[in-house]
Amino acid sequence: MTDHAPNEARVIPLRPGPAAPVPAVSGPAASGSPAVPAAAPREPLWRHLVGDVLRKERQAQERTLKDVADEARISMPYLSEVERGRKEASSEVLAAAAGALGLGLGDLLARTHAELVRVTSRRSAVPARSVRNGSVRGGSAHDGLCLAA
Repeated sequence: MTDHAPNEARVIPLRPGPAAPVPAVSGPAASGSPAVPAAAPREPLWRHLVGDVLRKERQAQERTLKDVADEARISMPYLSEVERGRKEASSEVLAAAAGALGLGLGDLLARTHAELVRVTSRRSAVPARSVRNGSVRGGSAHDGLCLAA
């Protein structure tokens, strides 16, 4: 048998956080392999934000989960999963749930976007960055939000 180093994956974050000190590593990883720094706080998931917005609106209207699910013509357990951020609902399901609450799909998305901005701005009070030679000090030059369907 040969003595090969185990396969090690390298994780490259989409939006690097502020530089953190790299912890000392002992054992096989210390022999030339880069140490993996501690994970930065994660961006909230879209499904969690949408679920929070739906739940807050339903509760503000003092309506039951069953009432909204019946009006939206979706199952109550599924709507519950959507509100808890456990399911990635289709645009049709989101439109139906929003409609049952008297909102349009655009209203739901606008409120969800506002919640995303509120949550992320509270998390990262990052000082202004300066661009030099195409790179950005303290982060990536491509520091935007990307949503995929």
